[in-house]
Amino acid sequence: MIALTIAGSDSGGGAGIQADLKTFQELGVFGTSAITALTAQNTLGVHDIMAAEPAFVVAQLHALFEDFEITAAKTGMLFSPAIIDVVAATMQQQHIPLVVDPVMIAKGGATLLAQQAVQTMKEVLLPVATVCTPNIPEAEVLAGMTITTASDVAQAAQRLMALGAKNIVMKGGHLSGVDAVDTVFLEDGSVFTMTTPRIDTKATHGTGCTFSAAITAGLANGQELKEAIIEAKRFIQAAIVHPLGIGHGHGPTNHFAYNRYDCEVFVDEA
Repeated sequence: MIALTIAGSDSGGGAGIQADLKTFQELGVFGTSAITALTAQNTLGVHDIMAAEPAFVVAQLHALFEDFEITAAKTGMLFSPAIIDVVAATMQQQHIPLVVDPVMIAKGGATLLAQQAVQTMKEVLLPVATVCTPNIPEAEVLAGMTITTASDVAQAAQRLMALGAKNIVMKGGHLSGVDAVDTVFLEDGSVFTMTTPRIDTKATHGTGCTFSAAITAGLANGQELKEAIIEAKRFIQAAIVHPLGIGHGHGPTNHFAYNRYDCEVFVDEA
């Protein structure tokens, strides 16, 4: 099976295109990529960004779709309104699942989405998303509200679904609590949570990219969405629990861990 990532390049290898392709490989999927931006980046932060021309992003996508039978795709760092526009227009023509990771801020605090691009993401990208995977800060921006409680999580998810995203994974890593609780809202109206112990670690660079890439790989492999989401949670939890110890800042997750260690996720049907 073949998956596609449309995202920025992380020269440090922990996030972006590099994290996505590593995740695809570990999950038995051939990975293709369309690069939206280059970053000069390491575990200490993003030092520079050079965005691709929108026409070149389209050229990459057209080259891929004319030759490969891609069965699922994801977006990561898209950076500008123009890039979001062309990606959304291209993906609207494809009849494959699209996982949207609404990347806005790097782990070190750098802005990866221009402020004027937020509205474009809401208007043109979310309506073509099969599933959107925001963390709490991203969901707050997209939903236009503060999120601190389970009720807030549900309300924000409904706002994102009203914008057109069919399914929402509200990642709970930024919420307080002994455990990390992700809440999943599916288009059939069902809701479930995924709970894992909160890990005290700085090795969290690329967690959002990796998690969304794992969902994409599952969908590319023909898994049902719920199954793909739960397996992706196992993948990222294993990657966090077994860090590599690389770099002097926010280290990368361990993409090797899923196939080397068992990792439990408690799933509760709401």
